Amino acid sequence: MFKTTARTSRAPRRLLNIIIAFVLACGVTALSYGQSAQDTAAPRQRPRRVGTTTPTPAPQSETAAPAKPRAANGVGEEVDEGEVVRVDTQLVSVPAVVTDRTGKPLTNLRADNFTIFEDGQPQKLANFATTEAPFEVALLLDTSGSTRAEVGLIRRAAQTFVEALRPGDRVAVVAFKTAQEGKEKLAAVEVKTKLTDDRDALREAIEGIGASNGTPFYDGLERVAKEIFDAPPRGDVRGRRALVALTDGVDSTSEADYDEVRARLKRAGVISYFIQINTEDFVEDRLMEDCRDDGALRLSRTQLQRYRRIFATRADASDYSNFCRLGPFERMNISRTLYGLARQEMNDLAKDSGGKTFPIADLRDARRAFQQVADEIGTQYSLGYYPTNKTRDGAFRTIRVQVRGVRDAQVRAREGYQAPKS
Repeated sequence: MFKTTARTSRAPRRLLNIIIAFVLACGVTALSYGQSAQDTAAPRQRPRRVGTTTPTPAPQSETAAPAKPRAANGVGEEVDEGEVVRVDTQLVSVPAVVTDRTGKPLTNLRADNFTIFEDGQPQKLANFATTEAPFEVALLLDTSGSTRAEVGLIRRAAQTFVEALRPGDRVAVVAFKTAQEGKEKLAAVEVKTKLTDDRDALREAIEGIGASNGTPFYDGLERVAKEIFDAPPRGDVRGRRALVALTDGVDSTSEADYDEVRARLKRAGVISYFIQINTEDFVEDRLMEDCRDDGALRLSRTQLQRYRRIFATRADASDYSNFCRLGPFERMNISRTLYGLARQEMNDLAKDSGGKTFPIADLRDARRAFQQVADEIGTQYSLGYYPTNKTRDGAFRTIRVQVRGVRDAQVRAREGYQAPKS
């Protein structure tokens, strides 16, 4: 009986041990599986959204996007609700001026009043600066050709422009001068002062400009792009950098190439305004005079060769090597063609950037034109977006801006841009 009873009591005990071992094994397996799943999921990061609470730290990499700066005083604000930070495309800046049907600027609009379309597709506004945000302005003053005798008028007009700007706007002054190089007197570009809001320094810089015996216009544009606007803009002036040039635009001595300069200004995000002086009749009359006369003007070798390359491609270079051998009709035709080219180039630079041209008959109208430019800058909004079309095909993309919630609003904005090309 005892042995039989002992066998009967051990059987349940063994069964119980087997069950406990099985349960423990299952628990360890489940725990191991859970830990493995956590380890696998740990590196995954959700897209970082601007304006959220402190995110889970992600591993640093060379392609990580820096935090977006916000403008001081909340004037230039990032439109960040639900906006995923993008690192694979470039912000497109769109300056916009909004007026009512009478032409009066509307300056109290908000980000939600604007809608942007690229090639007909709506885009999400990522950056918005009100009309109160500061501007950075490169002021380029042409004191060559027919303007040499009226440098005083140019100085006074430029001073009026600086005085019309608002506190916080920063200005750089760039001008042409005559430089002595050996026995030759050559036209050169001079940066009189870099960006500053010191009005006394700006007045001194403007009073220091002199006359030039040539027009290195493209070189001046290149200096603006490479020296004045070489560094990335601060957050509060993103999309609010402008070139304001008083000139006839007819280059005579530059080493810089127009197409390269145009591309530089685009990359720098500079809005271009041109006060176009009409010097054509004055110059043409003097070009018709005999080369032996003291008051006669000559087209430079640089101008003659530019004309040949663009408009007389089949001609030999020697045909345009000596201005004085050209007949009066040829001189007049070349001069008029180059003036037409200059106006087209300035119009294209303005259109590229959302700027504007202000033609004036003579320098007596320069002060009024400068006031118009200052008014334009003071009523301009700056919009920005990351294109949904990320194709790097170099194609031209059209931009259209609409204003909502305002009856009969008229908008003038940048009309498009050239997409980057891989």
